[in-house]
Amino acid sequence: MCSQIQLLSIDFDGTLVSRGSETIFDPNCMELIRELQHAGAIWAINTGRSVDLLETGLAEFALPIRPDFILTTERDVFRPGRNGEKWEPFGDWNQRCARDHADLFLSARSVLAEFVDFVTNQTKARLIYNSEGLEGLVAESEKEVDRITDFIRQARAGHPKLDYQRNGIYLRFCHADYHKGAALAELARLLDVARENIFAAGDHHNDVSMLDGRFAAMPSCPANAIPEVQHAVRNAGGYVAQKGHGAGVHEALLHFVKR
Repeated sequence: MCSQIQLLSIDFDGTLVSRGSETIFDPNCMELIRELQHAGAIWAINTGRSVDLLETGLAEFALPIRPDFILTTERDVFRPGRNGEKWEPFGDWNQRCARDHADLFLSARSVLAEFVDFVTNQTKARLIYNSEGLEGLVAESEKEVDRITDFIRQARAGHPKLDYQRNGIYLRFCHADYHKGAALAELARLLDVARENIFAAGDHHNDVSMLDGRFAAMPSCPANAIPEVQHAVRNAGGYVAQKGHGAGVHEALLHFVKR
């Protein structure tokens, strides 16, 4: 297969796979990705899931092929492990990312305290903590997330690097310099793949950073993508599919392969 696609960055939940009455994954999409891999393209799953949760998802959905790389928690970059591990950090990006997040959350602790107070007393959202402290939250509805993000935008005025990633009713705090697009750019740098040869697909708010044209010249989204994502893809000269989920990714891949 002759294609200008050298690197594929594809979101997992809602993009590559779907739940409910629809087909869990699209066999035609997976077969096309396999053909592109055989032709030399590199496939990365770019997800908000952690490494362990992604491995659980890969097993649950029983995908017929494995990704070449994984970009997890909307920031970290992993390659296949060489010492018995399934995955290992690629370069020093993850280490720098962790350090910058720790420094940011320390400097912005007063803002985060305001946020905790707001969420606890004025919303029904559930706060999520990890070993490092506050990670984010799960809200009761997307309308509630809208209200919470409005509060964050006002409260973080003195800390412009304090940002968040949002996917449905889930929200995760992060450093503004680390997101799906930045992780994709780092992987492309390490692999020496130009922006013009990168395909990306996603469906939700946290995917916009890899679909706005800065890091992938072939952005796309399935028909089930939220309006903000479809708008970003169109503005970047990308492809908005007529079909949903994996079938839409397959449609977008065919569009760029044939082009």
